[in-house]
Amino acid sequence: MAISPSKLNTFLLFKLPAAYFTGVRTKSLDDTTCVVSVKHRWINQNPFNSMFWAVQGMAAELTTGALVMTKIRQSGKKISMLVANNNATFTKKATGRIIFKCNEGSKIDEAITQAIETGEGQTVWLSANGVNAEGVEVSSFNFEWTLKVKS
Repeated sequence: MAISPSKLNTFLLFKLPAAYFTGVRTKSLDDTTCVVSVKHRWINQNPFNSMFWAVQGMAAELTTGALVMTKIRQSGKKISMLVANNNATFTKKATGRIIFKCNEGSKIDEAITQAIETGEGQTVWLSANGVNAEGVEVSSFNFEWTLKVKS
């Protein structure tokens, strides 16, 4: 069964309710790109009247993680995934609707192929950038995912 935006949003409700209730939603998902949206609201704001950094982090991580989950499913193998490291840069107050996008599906393909061929764990750095309605980048996240074929 394929992973779709609506299935991911239902998954959030039951498995990651903090992301769901703060408004994180998957908008599109294909072979190379995932787009996630979150709107600045009372429930996800910080004392400075902008979006709390952790909410941005949840949305950014979902863009990369959804791609990883999709690629693992397509491989037909049992592969574990885990974030080993991450970093972020914040360049502007996050207000209004923020769109996070990751378009690095091909990097995941390479890492999964290596993990399957070698039997060794692999790491892949994926980035997700958040932009506001004016197209201005408000934050940039990088996640180091580890992938290992289960025995």
